[in-house]
Amino acid sequence: MSSCFGSRALITGGSRGIGAAYAEALAESGCCLVLNHCGDGDNARQLCRRLGTISSSPCHEMDADVANPQAARKMVHRAASLLGGLDIIVSNAGICRFTPFLDVTDEMWSRHIGVNLSGAFHVTQEAAKIMVAAGHGGRIVMTTSVGAFRSNATQTHYCATKGGLDLLMQGMALELGPYGITVNAIAPGWIHTEINDAQSRDAAVVSPWLKTHCPLGRLGRPDDLKAALHFLVSREASYVTGTTVSVDGGWNAQL
Repeated sequence: MSSCFGSRALITGGSRGIGAAYAEALAESGCCLVLNHCGDGDNARQLCRRLGTISSSPCHEMDADVANPQAARKMVHRAASLLGGLDIIVSNAGICRFTPFLDVTDEMWSRHIGVNLSGAFHVTQEAAKIMVAAGHGGRIVMTTSVGAFRSNATQTHYCATKGGLDLLMQGMALELGPYGITVNAIAPGWIHTEINDAQSRDAAVVSPWLKTHCPLGRLGRPDDLKAALHFLVSREASYVTGTTVSVDGGWNAQL
């Protein structure tokens, strides 16, 4: 297995779903973790206890709404202080309320931009400043989506934020490369999590979708993303930046 670039990692949206799988991947590699969440302390604490059974490295939970600039930036500094610095940032916090475009409210639009796009900016910019000041380089990974490449019905608002996130990642890679900081993204396909649990359990929806869109013939699982993260945060990936790794069962090849 590739060795991680450093051992101090912050994961936003780290208490469940894809974020929990990321946390497990980094704990398996011996990283000290801060798991950010927004009002999900019980799950975060339970996950930290479970990760303690597979790693001797500490795991901490930290509550902050990344859509709030002050709260997000303060959280990053608290995490850096707790861990003694930051080597790895996984910007994973995200929401998706499946809603037809004509029914998307101003509040819903603003909240999706706040969490999915602005939240990533607040967290990664502040973390990058800490990394640059430390002078040791770093690894930043963002969770985007195959929806960043082409939109989907009832996800227009969500996909717009993910498309913006992909361009944010590319711009950051250009500017942070000289400091030894790589910035990349993982674009999941249809991964069965709590966000889409109802749709994922509906065979009438899933079966025809798999036939049309997924050569591998199954929905993804959060664990399917762990190998991509292991690679992108590794020392061996020092020449990989500004790129997106799709983990989608072949969905993007069908678009």
